[in-house]
Amino acid sequence: MGNYFVTGCAGFIGAYVVKRLLADGHSVVGVDNLNDAYDPRLKDWRLGRLGQRENFVFEKVDIVDLDPLRTAWGDRKYDGVINLAARAGVRPSVRMPGVYYETNLLGALNLLELAKEHSVPKFVQASTSSLYGLNNPRPYREDADTSQPLSPYAASKGAVESLCHSYSHLHGMDISVLRYFTVYGPAGRPDMSIFRFVQWIAEGRPLILYGDGEQERDFTFVEDIAHGTVAALRPMGYEVINLGGDRPVKINTLIKMIEARLGKEAVIEQHAPAPGDMPATWADIRKAHELLDWQPQMNLEQGLDLTVAWYLQERDWAQTVVTAD
Repeated sequence: MGNYFVTGCAGFIGAYVVKRLLADGHSVVGVDNLNDAYDPRLKDWRLGRLGQRENFVFEKVDIVDLDPLRTAWGDRKYDGVINLAARAGVRPSVRMPGVYYETNLLGALNLLELAKEHSVPKFVQASTSSLYGLNNPRPYREDADTSQPLSPYAASKGAVESLCHSYSHLHGMDISVLRYFTVYGPAGRPDMSIFRFVQWIAEGRPLILYGDGEQERDFTFVEDIAHGTVAALRPMGYEVINLGGDRPVKINTLIKMIEARLGKEAVIEQHAPAPGDMPATWADIRKAHELLDWQPQMNLEQGLDLTVAWYLQERDWAQTVVTAD
């Protein structure tokens, strides 16, 4: 079995990736700075579900701080690094771009340096569908033009992809870059639409809708994302791979689906389109199928059932989670 270093292990995707690695019998050192970019109770909840076990070690570390990161790394030998630690989200990056570049770029640089120094055979880097911008044909292929991102968040991830490519070229590192498409599921991020919409409709609060609701998103269930992320640990050389649901859905349709599951009607408060938001996303996932033998297993109907059920089960505290952008 392998030994892996996973950053952002208390984050939404990170916790599911660690859970899958542990279930497969691997050992994991997980790091997370447990910041307050969103309600830390969600991170505590996820981390608590990972539990105390011999093959999981948690270290509270910020990947931007190289010396503490090196200490957390220790003298262990790793079969792979999975970098999921990031400042995520389009709208907050417009307000505070600096922190996005510090975490997303400098943090990745620190990890690439450690992986190079210790000859780690595999590096997996999380990226985003937001890179595809406005002008590419859908579904988005990995070889599309990503030189015109719409937000500092997307731009920071584009910079990380370039950095990964340079390390692969210069040092022969085997690096998989995964472009995730609108990930959702139980215990998701509260700045993402599905968590927000479920909470707002369930509690009878105004549902803040940016734009006319005709924008489309390619929603991808978090366990499918975790499966694809672990699959990307195989040796491939430098590759960029989409992980998406391959089924764009309009936001208005999503709202109706959530209303049906809660048996309540949304009170919609319409706002102007948010700066930096993409009008539509859709992943071409043929490369993931070819290289990773991966395709999504959970459709949106099933995934929403599980997500709404989780919210209702955890409602005592989940209803108080702040869902600001």
